[in-house]
Amino acid sequence: MNSACFKYIKSNHGLLDLSVPQVMGILNVTPDSFYAGSRMQTEKDIAMRAEEIIAEGGTIIDIGAYSSRPNAEHVSTKDEIDRLSFGLDVIRKIYPDVLISVDTFRADVAEYCVSNYNVGIINDISAGEMDERMFATIARLGVPYIMMHMKGTPQNMQLSPSYDDLIKEVFLYFAEKIQKLRDLGAKDIILDPGFGFGKSVDHNYELMAHLEDFRVFDLPLLIGISRKSMIYRYLGGTPETALNGTAVLDTFALMKGANILRVHDVKEAVEAVKLLSKLRSFSE
Repeated sequence: MNSACFKYIKSNHGLLDLSVPQVMGILNVTPDSFYAGSRMQTEKDIAMRAEEIIAEGGTIIDIGAYSSRPNAEHVSTKDEIDRLSFGLDVIRKIYPDVLISVDTFRADVAEYCVSNYNVGIINDISAGEMDERMFATIARLGVPYIMMHMKGTPQNMQLSPSYDDLIKEVFLYFAEKIQKLRDLGAKDIILDPGFGFGKSVDHNYELMAHLEDFRVFDLPLLIGISRKSMIYRYLGGTPETALNGTAVLDTFALMKGANILRVHDVKEAVEAVKLLSKLRSFSE
């Protein structure tokens, strides 16, 4: 696979092999995430979703308690921690050793989840922009850190996003952030281009077309386009009808070097990884 240059990332659960792309399953403990099928509110639903992710071949569970959809309502730190604690309690009872990523932009939430639930990855949609303490916290905790490019906040990011040069701006953004993290001693950094976050439909496809260029950073690349509006606004439909488009773009992303796919539909993503791996076994 194109991801073979990245051997592994090191978390508090050991080494995660990235020589073959990994699949991260989404589990939201929110009442308002954009895709209704990802919302899990009861202990039973959370347990069933966690079991589904693992049974279908996912190696990471990404749990979030703050919806990042456009115009999402603000959630207090206390409410976010309460929601995450409820979900993490359920997951850890079933899977005490599974690798969990927590989707949060708050340093206090990150520290709480790593300290109390042995969370292995922090997934920050704001790359430290929404909490200036996040970078120092990540460096101290020593956990892998996914940082995403977002222009604006979830409340305003889709209000006519514009760029003079999209690719240049995203690359400069990451270059600056990577240097700050490394200066603080952070080690395992994963990049997420931020599809759908402060970007028009055309911006998203321009970014997708340039995925190979991200190799310049020599860092793992996470792609999260699952059932997003870049698919159904272009093809027509809704998040519920965007599975086929998701599979197509996930496959394209794998061909361009994606190391982690963040998805709602784990089985389909795992199949894409397996099929491409099989094809490449005859050409390498």
